[in-house]
Amino acid sequence: MASPSTVTVSQDAAGRWFVSLLCEDTIPDAAATNAAVGVDVGLDSLLTLSTGEKVANLRHERRDRDRLALAQRRLARKVKGDGANRAKARIKVARIHARIADRRRDHLHKLTTRLVRDNQTIVIEDLTVANLVKNHSLARAIFDVAWRQFRELLEYKADWYGRTVVAVDRWFPSTKLCSACGTLAETMPLGVRTWICRCGVVHDRDVNAARNLLAEGLSVIACGGGVRPQRESSRMGQSSAKQETQRATAGLPPLTGERCQPMNVRGRKCSR
Repeated sequence: MASPSTVTVSQDAAGRWFVSLLCEDTIPDAAATNAAVGVDVGLDSLLTLSTGEKVANLRHERRDRDRLALAQRRLARKVKGDGANRAKARIKVARIHARIADRRRDHLHKLTTRLVRDNQTIVIEDLTVANLVKNHSLARAIFDVAWRQFRELLEYKADWYGRTVVAVDRWFPSTKLCSACGTLAETMPLGVRTWICRCGVVHDRDVNAARNLLAEGLSVIACGGGVRPQRESSRMGQSSAKQETQRATAGLPPLTGERCQPMNVRGRKCSR
């Protein structure tokens, strides 16, 4: 039985009390089932693995959106200085926020623990969430999926179990690149979920991206590239992942007659 070196008692905005115990522990080594896996994050599916598995986005905030809006309206009607009544309304809002955050955190903990235990190498994309949320039509959904929190949990658990997390450069075209022949499509709008390459392979957008991330992450390790690309090299498109993309598509004939044909969800060709 380990003795705690530090005990911290705290209270959150919802009025809940917590006791944190700091103990020294040793995590036993465990062999991974799989050598490596590529992980593509999204909004329709929270995670898509290179194996073809998709993890549903539970949309925790949307499930309590009506209840939260009602509680916030009641809080807004309370007069500042009306001590007891306003405090009760504030706590109700805080408890709903805490419920949403707890469900999201629990789901991410379970996912990241499974990924780390089952795979020796995990390849993800180096996304800049701060820039993505500038799109106001998607910001609420992006905050709800918590991509940054997912990466933080994944990285510190990987350190615990001796796993490797590879973050591929954000400029790597994982979605537009055919994982079968290496052909690069010209455009790939967000509404296109399935597309056909000129080699005849039908791609699921997210599964194809996860497979390309896995291949690029393994090539970065083999070539000695940086696991986490530097900001300047990423901005200038000079990372090893970006250079590997240029070599993969070099020498292919220009896509003039035969083109990769993106298709929409219903299977129709998208107009250019």
